[in-house]
Amino acid sequence: MKKIKARMMKNRMQQAGFTLVEIMVVVIIIGLLAGIVVPNVMDNLDKANVQKARADFSSLQTALKLYRIDNFNYPTTEQGLEALVTKSSIAPVPRNFKARGYIDNLNKDPWGNDYQYMSPGEGHEYDIYSLGADGVSGGEGQNADVSVWDEQ
Repeated sequence: MKKIKARMMKNRMQQAGFTLVEIMVVVIIIGLLAGIVVPNVMDNLDKANVQKARADFSSLQTALKLYRIDNFNYPTTEQGLEALVTKSSIAPVPRNFKARGYIDNLNKDPWGNDYQYMSPGEGHEYDIYSLGADGVSGGEGQNADVSVWDEQ
């Protein structure tokens, strides 16, 4: 009985751990999976950021419309989107500004930059846009500008 136990213990000790080849195979498989999954995840992240910006545009547009109903015009470029949060002292001063404002606060775009606002806009009464991930006008991919008037 002692010999059997000793032989079993010896077999267990010889089989403990993984060989270098087994570890290398696992590392290669993980590397291949990461090479396939990471680009797809990053592409979806870029799309999600654009969709987040579009959702923010929608709430800003609603606030701008309410502002216009109360004050008969949109905030000027100089007043900016901040005029939706607090009453602007820049002319034209809003006559019927709601005491609580039109939105609670201004969110940053998905890339951490301020949304840009222009009134009048190019071909529209106003324009709301984000400069993309790089925060610079123009660009492609994740650095592309996103406007409220872009085709979806």
